[in-house]
This record gives sequence, C-alpha cells and structure tokens, in this order.
Amino acid sequence: MNEHPVLLPYTDPAFAADPFPFYRRLRDDGPVRRAVIAGGLEAWLVTRYEDGLAALSDPRLSSDVRDASDPRLLERLPATERESMLRTMLRCDPPDHTRLRRLVSKAFTARRVAELRPRIQEITDQLLDEVVPAGKADLIEDFALPLPVTVIGELLGVPATDRHDFQRWTDDMILQGAEPPDPARIDRAWQQMRSYLTGLLENKRAHPGNDLLSALITTRDEEHRLDEDELIAMAFLLLVAGYITTVNLIGTGIAHLLAHPDQLHQLRDDPGLLPAAIEEFLRYDGPVNPGIARFAREDVTIAGVSIPRGATVLVASAIADRDPAQFPDPDRLDITRQDNAHLAFGHGIHYCLGAPLARLEGQIAIGTALRRLPHLSLAVPPDALRWRSGGLRGPEQLPVTFTPGDTA
Repeated sequence: MNEHPVLLPYTDPAFAADPFPFYRRLRDDGPVRRAVIAGGLEAWLVTRYEDGLAALSDPRLSSDVRDASDPRLLERLPATERESMLRTMLRCDPPDHTRLRRLVSKAFTARRVAELRPRIQEITDQLLDEVVPAGKADLIEDFALPLPVTVIGELLGVPATDRHDFQRWTDDMILQGAEPPDPARIDRAWQQMRSYLTGLLENKRAHPGNDLLSALITTRDEEHRLDEDELIAMAFLLLVAGYITTVNLIGTGIAHLLAHPDQLHQLRDDPGLLPAAIEEFLRYDGPVNPGIARFAREDVTIAGVSIPRGATVLVASAIADRDPAQFPDPDRLDITRQDNAHLAFGHGIHYCLGAPLARLEGQIAIGTALRRLPHLSLAVPPDALRWRSGGLRGPEQLPVTFTPGDTA
C-alpha cells in the first residue's frame, strides 16, 4: 500500500476529458487509496465495486460532515447558514434522515413520476421546436439544462421567471470545479438563495397551490413534522438536486452516442433500448465523479486497509462502475448491457430519491432528440469539448448540427 496520497490531476486537460485511464490505474493499485481530491481535500478512495457497495450501506460511515476531522469540509458550507445546510437529507443520518425522506418520498415513486411523462414530453418538444429550424444548437444551454430545470420547477411550484436566478446561485455554491471554493462567493449566493426561498414559501403560505412546496408548508405549519430551517433546507435540496445531475446525464449521454456511431444507430433503430441505454450512460460516465463522500464515525477497515475515525471516505462510484470484476469489458459503451447494477445513484438508505425522475427525463430527452434531429453530429471535434470536473462531470457545452426542419 502506497503511504503517500495520489493527487487527482484536475489541471491536466487529458484527465478532464477522460479521467478513466487514470482511474483504472488507481483501481489496479489497490482497493483503497489515499488521494487529494477537488478543493485540495484528502480522502480515502474506495475503488472496487464490491467494497463500494458495502461501504454505502455501512452505518459506521456517516453522511454528516460534522463527523469529519477536516475542518475545511464545514468551511465549504455557507458560514451564515451552516446549520441549515447540515439539515438536508443529503447530509444527515437516521433518525432525521428517515423522517425527512418519508415526507417527500411519495412524490418521487415510479408511479407518480410516470404520471409526469406527458408534461415532460411536452416540454421536450417545445425546447426542440425552438432549435429545429436553425439546424444547430448547444444541446446543454438550449436543451439539457432547461428541461430538468423546468420540470423540477413545475413540480415544486417555482415560477418560470425565477429559474435563471436560482441556477446562477447554484452555480456559485456548487459548480466551482476542482479549485478550493471561494467562501465569500458561497455565502453571498446562499444569502440570495435563502432570501428568495423565504419569500417564495411565504407567498405559497398565502396562496397555496397543487405543488410539492405547498404540501411541505402544510407539513411544517399544520403537522409540525418540519421546522422552518428544515423546510428551507428541503426546498433548496429538492430544487438543486432535481436538475443539476440530470443536465449532465442528458448531455453526457448524447455526447457519447455521437462518439460511438454504432451505438447511436442501434438506439435509433430500436428505441426500446432507451431504458438500458440510460443505465449504461450512468455506469459508463455518470454525473457524480469521482464519487460519494462519507465520514468515518470510528476507525474502520475496508478491504484490509485501516481508515481512521474522522477520515473522508470517497466511494468512487465512477471507478467502481468500471470494475471488471463486476462489469465485463467495462471500458466499452454497450447500450444492450444486462445486469447493470451501477452505483451512480448510490446505494442503501441514501439511494437517490430522484432516480425515477432522472431516468424518465433522460429517456424522453435523448429519445426525442434522436428522433427529431436528423443527421445529428458534433459541430466541433470531440477533443474540443470541455468537461466539468471536481465532483460533477458533464460537457460544459455540446455544440451540434443537424438537418434543419419545421417544428412538426
């Protein structure tokens, strides 16, 4: 076991474009490896599938950053509202996690999400109607971003006119890449977000609607199962988590199809492969990269490696999902792959609540784009695409051309 932490080379353009050869070498070095990750933080990377699966269900590994010994992790949260940010489902464990998740889980069941299909299809077609006549588009800015933003906004009851604001604040808080974050920028964005959410919730108290935030206000005011900070934290989490990874799922999926013409043609010929294709995009190059953070409540041993209490443990799903012990020929994109039990949505009690919605949006978005944009191709060489790195991965822009048409 190498005692020196390996530095993930975020500044290397080759790593940003394709980190998987580097990840493969890490996994080959051993199942657990100390590393310096985004923001200069140190973590223990769990690189193999079987160990990662077990770690995500291990109660000794906490989601609460207060269990971490590195004070910089708390400093990455807004100083003025740190306690509020620590009270989301994402950052707490049972019993609070159980209570909070139960309050919103009914809105994200497979059945409830399936009822959204007609509206998601309508939004998808409206977005494509705007670009079809031109024969070119940036499929991130024009399509992959506004689709999930609009869907989650309507589900929560956020006015369409406000959505550009919360996207900007989210970018300032979360999408800062691999560099150490700017605390002042994070604080400023969160104060703006908090002020906005407070006003939005007050408006919904006065004028409730048939949306999830109105239902949560009832839970807060009449049933007393949320306090005000928890309500605001829940609104923030649902709003941001409801779109930020789905943008990358759609953009990355289309980018890889364009880079693999055989898979593109196969999917066009058989749209019934869309569900399997979405799972393969998630496994092959998922939005969360390199993985999912946990914090050791006590000294733990993973795959024979001793990890001290307070250490950050990064279950490296992006690495584990290409583990050849679990996935045959793991570096090959195969939209017909079976038994694709990837870790892109996590595992255990923190398994992504929005997974059914993300899957449905991905299927509709990619399937409709392939159907409505004939001769779809990249407008730049593949190596000219710029990819986000440092926690979330996906193309920053996706310039494409296609045969212009009418909006029918």
